[in-house]
Parts: sequence; structure tokens; C-alpha cells
Amino acid sequence: MAAPFFSVIIPARNEEHRLPDTLKQVAAYLQAQPFEFEVLVVENGSTDNTLAIAQAFAAQNPQVRVLQNTQRGKGLAVKRGMLEARGEYRFMCDADLSMPITEISKFLPPALTGYDIVIASREAPGSIRYNEPIYRHLGGRGINLIIRLLALPGLQDSQCGFKCFTARAAEDLFRVQTLDGWSFDIELLFVARMWGYHLIEVPIHWYFQSESKVNAVRDALRMIRDIFTIRRNARRGLYGGKV
Repeated sequence: MAAPFFSVIIPARNEEHRLPDTLKQVAAYLQAQPFEFEVLVVENGSTDNTLAIAQAFAAQNPQVRVLQNTQRGKGLAVKRGMLEARGEYRFMCDADLSMPITEISKFLPPALTGYDIVIASREAPGSIRYNEPIYRHLGGRGINLIIRLLALPGLQDSQCGFKCFTARAAEDLFRVQTLDGWSFDIELLFVARMWGYHLIEVPIHWYFQSESKVNAVRDALRMIRDIFTIRRNARRGLYGGKV
């Protein structure tokens, strides 16, 4: 079977309430596109009906596959999805769909060419945030400042949960990923820059979700710890080089 043009990877843990509508929106949008696609839902350690809901949807939609990880960790789930995906372009997509799925066209040819990694940005000129409380915005900017100072200078929104990789970039970068939690994409982008991959941030429309699982203080502390782990890994030569 020929590989699809586009793969969407959705990590899902305890998403029984949001996942049904998200899958319907994603499938409806992609079915209207002129390219072949696949959707991979990676359930990781849910204690609710997330797995059953995903499997029921996949039974009715042949382009959808469900993978199950018993071990928790968003980074672990995205890594498995990216490495099992077959698409020429591979897109990580948060289950809350805080970025409307119609924004996907901004990440792909012909709208955008010549880049290995495209990062959805809530800060790039032209982006719009909807309904975000000021305290969440300021907290997010504080976390991003730390990331820019310690790991990713110049990237204004490295932590948005929507990113697109070429197949080659995905297979190279996720192969060496070591972090399983929220900081995994800092590691991926850090290594991508080490290896000379071309990155770009594109402005998106983004809607604040009150059920967000992010805790600004807790996650900032974890990210600082993880950034020093990434820097130590780099000094030790753990990331090697491109294949």
C-alpha cells in the first residue's frame, strides 16, 4: 500500500469527553482534501473510556489507527505515533483541538515549502489568541522566556502542541528523543537546530481551553530541569548526528 501524503498524530490520555468531536472534525476536514491521509490516535495510560472511544471511531473510519501505550507520557505517545506513521508530512495535534483543524493548510505545500519543521505559533505576527485569561498568557510568556534563554533562542512559541515534520526529520529526530514528558518538543527542536534542520513558526488562530492540563509553575520547574538534561545530553554526544 502506498504511503499517505499526510499523517496526523493525536496523543490522548483521559480524553473521553473531547476526543469524539475532535476525531469527527479532523476526519471531516481531511476527507475533503485532495491528498491521502492517516490519523493515529495514541492512547497512553488512560483511566477512562478514551481507548474504547478511539477504537469505535477507527472501526468506522479506515484511515484511523489506534495505538495503545500503557506507560504515560505525552512525549512517549507522540514519539510512537511519529515513528509508526507513514506520511510524507507528520503533524502532531493536541486532542483539545485548540487550533482549528482548518489551519492545517498553513503547514503544507503549496502554502509553505522548503522547511523541515513547521511550528504553530500563538506569538508570530498575524496570530490570534481567543478567550485566554491574562494570567495564563503571562505565565506562558514567562515559560517561553526561560526556554529562549536556556535552549531555543529566537523561538517565540516552542510549546504550542501543533507541529509538522517532514518524514525524514521525524524519523531522524524522534529516533534520538529521550524525554517522555511535556518537555519532549524542546529536546526535538534543540536537536533539530544542532543538525541544521530548517524551522519556521507560522501564526495560527488559537482558542483557550479551560480544561487544559498545563500547570504553569509545576511545568516550568520540570522544563528547567529537563533543559539542563538536554544540554548535558548534548555535551556527552548523546544525540550524535543525522543518519
